[in-house]
Amino acid sequence: MQEEKSVLETAIDRRQFTLASAMALLSGVAITITETACGGSSYSPSSPTTTPTPNPTPTPSAGGDKVGTISSNHNHSAVVTAAKITAGAAYSLDIQGSASHPHTVELTVADLTAIAANQRVSKESSTDSSHSHTVTFN
Repeated sequence: MQEEKSVLETAIDRRQFTLASAMALLSGVAITITETACGGSSYSPSSPTTTPTPNPTPTPSAGGDKVGTISSNHNHSAVVTAAKITAGAAYSLDIQGSASHPHTVELTVADLTAIAANQRVSKESSTDSSHSHTVTFN
């Protein structure tokens, strides 16, 4: 009889079991919060979130131009020409592309040397229209 009592004492009711199960399931849920650049964000629980159509990435020329990837891109373009890479001088890369506002990325001689060697280089652009972008080469 003593053994029966300990089983009854440790038993949980249906509500406690359901709550514990729900908490176990919810503990594995990941929540992602993203920030929308260039324009605010809107939330509508009844409609799905739309993802902007990415702009086609320019293809580097056979001459050795390097194309950068731009975070939160909306018609900007980052291409370092082979001539700028071999010039051996730092410069300000204009990434406006066909966007309605400009941004620039400051590239040092060391950055250009790394880009030429196909090493990853990530730089933050200037802040224009209340936002900036990260431009990554290679």
